[in-house]
Amino acid sequence: MTGTILVAIVVVTLAVGLFVFRAIPAVRAYFGYRGKRLITCPETHKAAAVDVAAGEAAVGAFLSEPTLRLTQCSRWPERQNCGQECLQQIEVNPENCLVWNIVSKWYEGKQCVFCHKAFGNLHHLDHAPALLSPDRKTVEWRELRPEQLPEVFSTHQPVCWNCHVAETFRRLHPELVVNRELEPKRMM
Repeated sequence: MTGTILVAIVVVTLAVGLFVFRAIPAVRAYFGYRGKRLITCPETHKAAAVDVAAGEAAVGAFLSEPTLRLTQCSRWPERQNCGQECLQQIEVNPENCLVWNIVSKWYEGKQCVFCHKAFGNLHHLDHAPALLSPDRKTVEWRELRPEQLPEVFSTHQPVCWNCHVAETFRRLHPELVVNRELEPKRMM
């Protein structure tokens, strides 16, 4: 009886070990491939926003190798039956085409055009920074379609959250805003 129990414990331990051994790459694949990505469409050579089937990539990584497939593209439904050649860009460098990383790199080292506060590292739970358009209106970058971002980054300037809120209020309620000239500091 003890020999049977010992064999059962060894079999269960090996099964659990094998499961954990295969589960680690699956979890990495899931978290590595989820999120909106910005790629260059091989057909049009323009930016397109895509989502990868992260769950399928995780299952593929658990079984052998992750297999990538798009679940959404900004060019669909018109071009839904394309060959998905853009997946090669994601396979080569999945982190480089993640929209969040592209935005973070763009804000890195820049200052708000209004208060000149430097942007630090962006965090997902912080208020989203904004952009100042050429017509002097501010807009959060999250309000824009991801495929618009490369063009917008070339024409807009960075704005911190606080200045975005103040400028939006100033634009929407000009009757409630009083502009005062700064007084020189008085010496005591």
